[in-house]
Amino acid sequence: MEHTIRLCLVDDHELVRRGIASLVSTQADMEVVGEAASGEEALRVCAECHPDVVLMDLQMPGIGGIEATRRLRAQMPDARVLMLTYSEKESDLLAALEAGAQGYLLKDLNAELFFSFIRRAFKGEIPISGSLTAQLMRGFRPGSGSSAPAAAPSASSGGHRRLTDRELEVVRLVSRGATNEDIGLELHISSNTVKNHLRNILAKLGLRNRAQAVTYAIQHGLLPDEDEVHLRR
Repeated sequence: MEHTIRLCLVDDHELVRRGIASLVSTQADMEVVGEAASGEEALRVCAECHPDVVLMDLQMPGIGGIEATRRLRAQMPDARVLMLTYSEKESDLLAALEAGAQGYLLKDLNAELFFSFIRRAFKGEIPISGSLTAQLMRGFRPGSGSSAPAAAPSASSGGHRRLTDRELEVVRLVSRGATNEDIGLELHISSNTVKNHLRNILAKLGLRNRAQAVTYAIQHGLLPDEDEVHLRR
């Protein structure tokens, strides 16, 4: 039996939450198990309902979405947080990933793509709205002259040179949106071995999660052009 994806909606606008909940009710494999109108309330509600995926607004009174994400991931490391916002600022995107967000979606998504991104996040992928993915790539392409904003992951410069060839392969596959199972099949290794590689990669780069690893890979030119097109639109 297919797992039902348990969602928590965090947005300070009740009409937005009601609209999303109404959309979710049309999906057989999803259900809303909690709602919150603030970052503070989200921490309490998520502790009670244990959602698989949290849809988190960026700007809210009190604790905003980024700080709420940081605290929620510390409280519930397995929770997948998807930022859902109107902000197309590169600094907001990078700050969200640094805080531990699993992905970053714009509120102008159509319903079909919205549901697809939720399912991808649940499987461990890192969905980012397409226009923002392209923006990241343009901003951090080697030789572009751009530098990472202060909110970017603070891995040491050149840390990737300590990665083994296999670890670089894993980073590139993660950046394509591959799950641990996908990576294992591609490289003919077990999922546990993939997890060990990811643990080593994060430790070497001073990162906390796979979303940060994707950002790092883009910033430091670890993705050949043919890989870049595979980042989730």
